[in-house]
Amino acid sequence: MTEQVSHAQAAQSPARGILMLVASTVVFSVCDIITKHLAATLPAAEIAWIRYATFSCIVVPVILLKGGKGLFRAKRPGLQVLRSFGMIGSTLFFTQGLRYLPVAESTAIYFISPILIMALSILFLGESVGWRRWTAALVGLTGVLVVIRPGTDAFQTTALLPLLGATSWAAGAVVTRKMSGSDHPLTTLAYSAVVGCLILSLSLPFSWVTPSGNEIGFALLMGLFFAIGQWFVVLAYRHGNASVIAPFSYVQLIWAGALGYLVFGALPDGWTIVGACIIAASGLYTAYRERVRMLQRRASAEA
Repeated sequence: MTEQVSHAQAAQSPARGILMLVASTVVFSVCDIITKHLAATLPAAEIAWIRYATFSCIVVPVILLKGGKGLFRAKRPGLQVLRSFGMIGSTLFFTQGLRYLPVAESTAIYFISPILIMALSILFLGESVGWRRWTAALVGLTGVLVVIRPGTDAFQTTALLPLLGATSWAAGAVVTRKMSGSDHPLTTLAYSAVVGCLILSLSLPFSWVTPSGNEIGFALLMGLFFAIGQWFVVLAYRHGNASVIAPFSYVQLIWAGALGYLVFGALPDGWTIVGACIIAASGLYTAYRERVRMLQRRASAEA
């Protein structure tokens, strides 16, 4: 694994950050494909537990090697735990949704999360949002409605599961902003892994289904891909500003559709593709406005 680079160095290599984030979207898409395969026979809580347990077994030794026990000491442990609950909820809802929905459709709905982050940031962080970003938010919500099509025969109540997952993820992201980078990224990864594993362990007596040898193999592979994807994301944001790198996460919509078709033969219908494009366009514009606002703040501070 690479050594930590300085902020100045990171700002000089945004292309590397973009490459890392795109790599993470491939890894996460493969992880989602395996998750959908397992969700047909195993409970969502058990799948999530295996994912976090494998994640913990990988992350904890790395943290001990790189920084020792000191990296487990968070400056704001309460917020770290709260953030972890958001990540757990996101995993559970999204995994349960994959049991019923195609990967492409679930992923498209889930990508409303940047808009939800914006809305929650207004409520809990007191951020101000102009009419342009509000318009982008409404467009993004329209995209979700196009995908799930409420009031028609195509509507499934299970489509609300990835939406709840996106809401949980957004809540965790807002808590991350609240922490304002007070802890090392590895500390945040450690809390996510260990807290997730501990909390999900409590559910096992109520939902455990003994997996087959084949399922165990797939589950461990899923956990490995999840850990690799998380690490790619950490590396990506070391090499550039979030406003530059984050929009490339929408590449995952392409992988989700392609892999879902190759593995399950589930080709996204026209409405899902249109809705996904609307959601992506909304998210990209929101990221653009975030970058503009950041540059304006920097110019004001330097004036």
